[in-house]
Amino acid sequence: MYKIYYSPGSCALASHIALAESGADYEPVRVNFQAGEQRSPQYLAINPKGRVPALVTPQGILTENPAILAYLAQTFPKSRLAPLDDPWTFARAQSFNSYLCSTVHVHHAHRTRGTRWADSEAAIEGMKKKVTQNMSDAFTLIEGEMLKGPWVLGETYSISDPYLFTISGWLGSDGVDIARFPKVNDHYKRMQQRPAVQRAMKEQGVSV
Repeated sequence: MYKIYYSPGSCALASHIALAESGADYEPVRVNFQAGEQRSPQYLAINPKGRVPALVTPQGILTENPAILAYLAQTFPKSRLAPLDDPWTFARAQSFNSYLCSTVHVHHAHRTRGTRWADSEAAIEGMKKKVTQNMSDAFTLIEGEMLKGPWVLGETYSISDPYLFTISGWLGSDGVDIARFPKVNDHYKRMQQRPAVQRAMKEQGVSV
């Protein structure tokens, strides 16, 4: 039995969806960030980073979406979550996921977690003001160069799709109209129809 630790609205939704797609038996476990559970000794024993997602596997605990997504694709090859027999295309998926993790998520985090990077109130406010522009620039690149369509890698669904769906869902709160990006918007709506997406969001108590 796998366990996926998540907080609603967080990037953990990407791994949660992929886990639902994999066909594995799993238990979703909510970490209440508002109550500070991510800093509790019990949770820090699971993930010392105090963040989500964390995936409990038979081999041990994994953290970070790119690692979890690749692990699920390789552990459950029948789910066809990645082009495992094509190193080049699999690397493209990894490249896309790394961009979401290292760049786009960081742009978003500047709006609500500026204290990670600065103590000055003026600096924090300056970061917040850049979020809309930075997210717009990132999604302009995704729309024009990275999202092949209808799925991230082209005709075949992969581990990159739940990750893009998750971060696309943050655009509105970051002051960006997803309708500005027709391919991204179409992808988001297509993802909403997938049973695994509906299952994961229901388990997290989030409306589709």
